[in-house]
Amino acid sequence: MKAKSNQLLFFNAFFIFLLCLSFNIFADNFPEKTVKIIVPYPPGGFTDILARVIAEKLSLKINQSVIVDNKGGGGSVIGSNIAAKSAPDGYTLLLVAPDLAINESLIPDKLTYGAVKDFQPVIECALSPLAMVINSKLGVQSYSEFADFVKKHPNEIYFASGGNGTGAHLALELFTINSRLNLVHVPYKGNGPALTDLLGGQVSGMFLPYALAKPYIESNKLVILGTPSGKRSTAIPQIPTLVEQGVTGLDVQPWFGIVVPKGTAQSRVKFLNKNISDIMTSNEVKLKLKDLGAEAVTSSPEDFDSFIREEIKRWAKVIVELNIKAD
Repeated sequence: MKAKSNQLLFFNAFFIFLLCLSFNIFADNFPEKTVKIIVPYPPGGFTDILARVIAEKLSLKINQSVIVDNKGGGGSVIGSNIAAKSAPDGYTLLLVAPDLAINESLIPDKLTYGAVKDFQPVIECALSPLAMVINSKLGVQSYSEFADFVKKHPNEIYFASGGNGTGAHLALELFTINSRLNLVHVPYKGNGPALTDLLGGQVSGMFLPYALAKPYIESNKLVILGTPSGKRSTAIPQIPTLVEQGVTGLDVQPWFGIVVPKGTAQSRVKFLNKNISDIMTSNEVKLKLKDLGAEAVTSSPEDFDSFIREEIKRWAKVIVELNIKAD
């Protein structure tokens, strides 16, 4: 009887051992090393600022180093390609913007990755409205005054953009069609040089991320005429949309989010979503982004996936209809 009792104890202990061993094998202790956020744009812009805000707060939450790696160039293609080819282990994150969706139709022959095929959405985390701004030396103070001015000077008002096919360029094309105002597009190699020439008076205006335009609006060097979004931004509720002012058919608002390489474990995607969501809903981060003229938002991975797919379809239609070509 005693032998059977000892045998039973042995099997029970062995079974518990196997359970513990199984738990140790399959337990996910993520993250156990440094996490990297690739920003496919140069330092200094809103994407860079946003990534560094997330990195700082995420590092504290997960008790691991989180670094920002700027890989600018090619309209976000270079950095996005690096991220797409990274191991799908949750340690490489990519901060994305509308270029991810736009490039699918704008430069399909130049892409070695697919926005849907190679990336798993994690979370949408911010919105930053575009601002239609003009040089204050133009002597115009409102959209209605601007519309009258352009009608008196057709094909004489030059509007800059950060390059053909950028969100600002597409906003300009949609605006020109729906407003029936004749503006001349001047593409630049990035918002930096475009803004420099706008401030210098070489061009009259542009659609610029409000976060970049804000200091020049506040110093009266630029005048904001409105935003091309469908509704007012909660970050700048005092600024009317162009739709409110009679320009229908506009709904362009830059969005930003985090994706990871396709194949990343869902447990890690959910872990990242939960922690970044907590960051974006904190009062500190919401106020910080609002001060920049941006809005903190959150989403589920599934909702962000659906949103990206819809953005791809929407911009594909615009690019084809307007026959927009890349630089």
